[in-house]
Amino acid sequence: MAKKTVATLQKGSGKGFSKVVKMVKSEKTGAYTFKQEIIANEEVANYFKK
Repeated sequence: MAKKTVATLQKGSGKGFSKVVKMVKSEKTGAYTFKQEIIANEEVANYFKK
């Protein structure tokens, strides 16, 4: 599925977006989960600062 998403983003106006993956620690169990989003390239730095 990831290959299809990346291939779609490389065409047309999709080049202005990036798929980001952030590792988040659960407060309940202490286990790590991965949060994936597609955001504008300008917002990537702000996304990881949160």
